[in-house]
Amino acid sequence: MTKLIQALLVGMFITFIADFFIFLGMFLNYIHHYDIDVYYNIFFWDYQNIYILITSTILFAITITYIANTKFTAIVVGLLCLVALSTLIPNIGYMVGEKILMKKNVSYHDDRYSFNGDVYYND
Repeated sequence: MTKLIQALLVGMFITFIADFFIFLGMFLNYIHHYDIDVYYNIFFWDYQNIYILITSTILFAITITYIANTKFTAIVVGLLCLVALSTLIPNIGYMVGEKILMKKNVSYHDDRYSFNGDVYYND
């Protein structure tokens, strides 16, 4: 039981660190690109997906704690770090932010006005 709790805590720790850097890259390279007035904490909280967080926590918990092959564990954690830190590269961070946050060809209508275009960020 103790090893299971330890595994889940390690999985959560690694998942949250990777998640932080992915959202930091989107924040720096997409949100700042369009000068959208939003705090990082609100942005980070609004776009969390609990199913992805739970799944990745369990996968990393199993990989790091229960798989005895240290080379495999190092490769998995290293690839995760490369993917998470790659969003700090401006083009990649912008592309990920665009895929997640931008809605293209949206139409808004009210009594007097009509808007057709892209929504950069929906808060």
